[in-house]
Amino acid sequence: MSIEDKKVKLFTLSANRPLAESIARAANIPLSNVEVIKFADGEMTINIEESVRGNHVFVVQPTSQPANDHYMEILILADALKRASAASITILMPYYGYSRQDRKAKSRQPITAKLMANLLTVAGVNRVVCLDLHAAQIQGFFDIPIDNFPAAPLLASYFRKKKLENVVVVSPDHGGVTRARIFATFLQAPLAIIDKRRPEPNKAEVMNIIGDVQGATCVMIDDIIDTGGTLMAGAEALVKAGAKSVYAAATHGVLTNNATEKLQKSVLEEIVITDTIYLAPEKKQPKIKQLSVGPLLGEAIIHILNDEPISQIFNRIEEV
Repeated sequence: MSIEDKKVKLFTLSANRPLAESIARAANIPLSNVEVIKFADGEMTINIEESVRGNHVFVVQPTSQPANDHYMEILILADALKRASAASITILMPYYGYSRQDRKAKSRQPITAKLMANLLTVAGVNRVVCLDLHAAQIQGFFDIPIDNFPAAPLLASYFRKKKLENVVVVSPDHGGVTRARIFATFLQAPLAIIDKRRPEPNKAEVMNIIGDVQGATCVMIDDIIDTGGTLMAGAEALVKAGAKSVYAAATHGVLTNNATEKLQKSVLEEIVITDTIYLAPEKKQPKIKQLSVGPLLGEAIIHILNDEPISQIFNRIEEV
């Protein structure tokens, strides 16, 4: 398919086919055929089933669990596309795996988020499109263009539609204050902050709540929900502090182990995430609402191909 006289191909690998199909519909570009072949010893290879010579190729692949396999699929496909004379290779990676390893916390630790950027570049990727990188400085790890778009407007549009009263936006920690402040601006709501500490990875203890939440409808905003422990501890602390109800919103639903079951049993009224990461049917729960970023990413493809600005696509606030 040509857009503005450009030849275009859209592929998806194994991480999130439903999202890829949503992107394909939005961009009006059919998904092309690619086969991922896995051998008995764990190695894999790729078979591209149609010509890509001279095409601008887009590949949908969030690098969620299993992150290592999903990264290898991208690297091998990028190598195959480069050797097959693709004009350009853009990876639509709404969730950037290893993004939480963006700095050295101890003297002999890796910076794996930087390593992944190097591998993608060496493999032949020309551009990466992400949503809500865990740390904005990851953009500086790349020597190729990388777009880091916010999901906050999409999430805010959903909560505006609910017409909640006396809303207070809550950051679950000090590190997320900037994100929460932007979200609060979209909702025209005041901000509160949960002061917490982490005695060990994936465990959080709430120390204090900064701000007035008495009688409020609290909306906690974060970029990632992994085990759900941070949100559940925060929600319980907010209720104890007098909050009338607590909602949670996040871009990426990693949701490891039995996180969805625990969230369903929590004091949270609703947990709103996007579909950057595939949510298996067995993990779906009544309290979990998933919004699609497919239409936004599909529109972004069209703007990239036509050399048009794309930031405004993700900054729209609508009464959806």
